[in-house]
Amino acid sequence: MKRSNVQTFQLGLTGYPLGHSLSPKIHKAALDACGLKGDYSLFPVSPDDLDGLNALLACLRRGELHGLNVTIPHKQAVIPLLDELTPTAEAIGAVNTIFTQNGHLIGDNTDAAGFLVDLKRFLTTETQRHGDKKSVLVLGAGGSARAIVYALVSDGWEVMVAARRLEQAEGLARRYAQNVSVLDFLHLSSFILHPSPLCIINTTPLGMSPHTDASPWPAGLPLPQNAAVYDLVYNPRETKLVRMARAAGLPAVTGLGMLVEQAALAFEIWTGHVPPREALTAAIN
Repeated sequence: MKRSNVQTFQLGLTGYPLGHSLSPKIHKAALDACGLKGDYSLFPVSPDDLDGLNALLACLRRGELHGLNVTIPHKQAVIPLLDELTPTAEAIGAVNTIFTQNGHLIGDNTDAAGFLVDLKRFLTTETQRHGDKKSVLVLGAGGSARAIVYALVSDGWEVMVAARRLEQAEGLARRYAQNVSVLDFLHLSSFILHPSPLCIINTTPLGMSPHTDASPWPAGLPLPQNAAVYDLVYNPRETKLVRMARAAGLPAVTGLGMLVEQAALAFEIWTGHVPPREALTAAIN
């Protein structure tokens, strides 16, 4: 349903830091493609500035803003400040999109759906063949992993989470009972002795600009044969993990497609308009 009462959409993103964000380009392209007037602004709020976060949400509640994206480090911190969560956001335990309804602030999460659309497109393109078994190794158990594991479990995947903070991974696994298993990152070398997973997904920030020489995969450990690699990091456009995978002859991609998909879904929630993905992708390429 289109929000025809809004003449000029004021949208934005909060988090810290935000200098690397491509969201303004994506949403400006969405506004233009849908013939809408508006702006998408960055609202950096430091991790310990609860007053600043509350003040920004007050602007949303008053109608001075019509939609807000949330990124690190506020995806979980913002939850107690909202009036309601969608079932998806509640299940994930993290919010990346906030909208208003009848004066209420509602938190949603478009990361999971955006990721799943892009993952399926990637795997179809690469024509991976592992029979009917859909197994995946997820690196990391932090905030980003919450949405990724939720999406995978919902789609029927067998998930193994490898993390340096084992207790964090175990807490994530408990949400999904038998669907998710846990592996101590220090024992990752033993994992490659098992049948190769269909996909390896990095949910950690390792390799993100400016620390482009970092990789979540242990140095000297070969990647499992025949596994596709999906790195949520999209800046740089080719991370060290992606380079390693391609050098080993494995299909690999960054999270740029997920970034576009989650943004498009948030834009639709705020405006009721479905932006063409091609236009959004072109804006950042």
